[in-house]
Amino acid sequence: MLDTAPAVRRPPGRRPSGRGRPRRRPRFGPYLLIAPTVVVIAVLMFWPMIQIGIMSFQKVGNRQLRGEPAEQVGTQNFDTILKDPLFWAAFRHTVLFAVVAVSLTMVIGTLVGLLLNKLGKRMSSFVSGGVMVAWATPPVTAAIIFSWLFGSTGGLVNWTLDKLPDALVGGGWNDYNWFATPLSTYTVLTVCVVWQACPFVAVSVLAGLKSVPSELYEAARVDGSGPWRTFWSLTYPMLKPIFLVVLVMSIIWDFKVFTQLFIMSGMANRDAFNLSLYGYSEAFGALNPKLGMGSAIAAVLTLILLVVTALYVRVMVRQGETR
Repeated sequence: MLDTAPAVRRPPGRRPSGRGRPRRRPRFGPYLLIAPTVVVIAVLMFWPMIQIGIMSFQKVGNRQLRGEPAEQVGTQNFDTILKDPLFWAAFRHTVLFAVVAVSLTMVIGTLVGLLLNKLGKRMSSFVSGGVMVAWATPPVTAAIIFSWLFGSTGGLVNWTLDKLPDALVGGGWNDYNWFATPLSTYTVLTVCVVWQACPFVAVSVLAGLKSVPSELYEAARVDGSGPWRTFWSLTYPMLKPIFLVVLVMSIIWDFKVFTQLFIMSGMANRDAFNLSLYGYSEAFGALNPKLGMGSAIAAVLTLILLVVTALYVRVMVRQGETR
């Protein structure tokens, strides 16, 4: 009898396995394209970070800058800064400022982005361009502007507060020094940083809102959903990746704020130091620079930011796995 069983057909597009199967050659084209960028990043970022890590375990001063070999001190620099009350005061200022500034930046920037999304095309483009002026302003320029606005001699803010009724804001604002205490200094710094950072959040939120289908909002309105519920049930879940990216970037930026605080407060007011200004003062501010101490402070700040970045990457990976 003839075998009438149907022949097994091989799925299309699949080749038989065996020794005759051609091997794929490695493609080096993509690696060659990104090689110049990797080299530039390695020279400008990785190598200085390695040098900071090495100097944090050394005693580096004027003698070492003149050519003498650096003295290995182990973890002495870290022990010194961790026992210094000024380090913990600067750490507290850095964390509290970052919490307040990042929170205000996210809230105000999101509200501005929602407002821009409600405007017409021309008005939205016009307002977005005006808002981005603050983002494009260099930190040095912004610090000088706010130092003048809150200055004790001829400052616009003091002049305005002095003209208001004393029963409303109190008196004595004409010669009030906003940069005499840490609280008032960081109040001005927060206003300056939030003013500069809000446009980036607003434009990011606006770009994310443009990608959300309008049918979803129409369905939410038909279901009777209000603005608050629509935001938390529809807008926030759709824009959560954008919010995470902007949040982490804002934390990194606000943790290492230096230029604005340096111009506003200077080196004399040590009570208002944050970690960046504290590290600069130890490395370059004294007659005998302590580059090893400054490197240790910079290493601690870098470690904190790396932890924040690692948490962000972990959250993003989990989100990718759940989709």
